[in-house]
Amino acid sequence: MKTNVNMIRRMGQYEILQRTSDGYFDANALLVQWNRNNDKRRIDIFLNTQKTKEFISEIEKNASDVRNCTTENQAYIIKKGRKTKLGQTKSEVWMHPYLFIDFAMWINPRFKYQVIKFVYDQLIKYRHEAGDNYRSLTAAIQRFEPTFKEYSQVAKALNYIVFDRHEKNVRQIASAKQLERLSNLEAKLAFAVDMGYINNYQELLSELRRVYLFGNL
Repeated sequence: MKTNVNMIRRMGQYEILQRTSDGYFDANALLVQWNRNNDKRRIDIFLNTQKTKEFISEIEKNASDVRNCTTENQAYIIKKGRKTKLGQTKSEVWMHPYLFIDFAMWINPRFKYQVIKFVYDQLIKYRHEAGDNYRSLTAAIQRFEPTFKEYSQVAKALNYIVFDRHEKNVRQIASAKQLERLSNLEAKLAFAVDMGYINNYQELLSELRRVYLFGNL
């Protein structure tokens, strides 16, 4: 089971919450900020429009991280606020990233630029990180004196783990989520080599096979 952390991200002048367990965004956190100084908007109206219902159906049919989920992890999840000794807690409406982008642009067309910039910036950020961490990994495994073929096998194994396929330029069409996973995997492997947890090329290859078959490092 993944440990969840709610990250605070910037989208223009607004702070948005994204949880690490599945990448979902809290739409209500954004809406509360918008409603302070603008015409009031309501999430239930957005969710009940025909266009939104049709889009949700497409997400649930086609998005790989939703299609095979349990009913607890669909395109959106509503957690209503509750009364506590410290007062009423805020409601949370966690939306799949695709639905959240649609919601943000529904709030106001001016968000379109900020949303596209946010998504683009994240994609570029993870692409750079993946490149930097791959260089760190190859630098770490130089002590094993691998051949060019062995370097290629490591790159091929990483592609199969993250993209489930190996082909030319596959990383150039990757999503931000895939690039983030690739970057994290490369960083963890480099750390394991530097700390002596992986001591030769065969151990590295065995670890890559294990990750491919059973999950994260």
